[in-house]
Amino acid sequence: MSRLESIADQQECAQIVARLARGIDRCDADLVRSCFHPDATDDHGAFKGSAEEFVVWVMPVLNTMKRTQHVIGQSIIEVAGEEAAGESYFVAHHTIATPDGDILMIAAGRYLDRFERRAGAWKISHRHAVYDWNSTQPCTDGWDREDSSSANVYGERGSGDASYSHFLGVAK
Repeated sequence: MSRLESIADQQECAQIVARLARGIDRCDADLVRSCFHPDATDDHGAFKGSAEEFVVWVMPVLNTMKRTQHVIGQSIIEVAGEEAAGESYFVAHHTIATPDGDILMIAAGRYLDRFERRAGAWKISHRHAVYDWNSTQPCTDGWDREDSSSANVYGERGSGDASYSHFLGVAK
């Protein structure tokens, strides 16, 4: 394999990690599913099972939260033929409503992903979330998302988010 091919494979795997984070934050179950091979597995600590079972488990969990944002940091992806191993750092922000007011829970760690290229397509065959630290504090978000006179565009869950129309005209 040439160096250029290896870099292209690494980039494809990194894009899968980014698309999966986007799918989680937009609560887009189909996008999350598309990042995994059909027989893939997932270990998030509180959840261990198939990737499909993970999607069925995580979507209701996400729906208990007002907002999430998973930020992917540095990634190391090692490619060996049709397989690859990756470690991607993450910081995940979760706005959670409680009877005493919203809280911000931040979890940070690493996704240890196994990728496989099957029929020319890279996807995750196994994900293991490793947690390094977390923090919980009162949420200080002061934006009034209900103010229709605001010039700000706010993120949304689902296909109503501005990013979906943003990508529509771009050829794949």
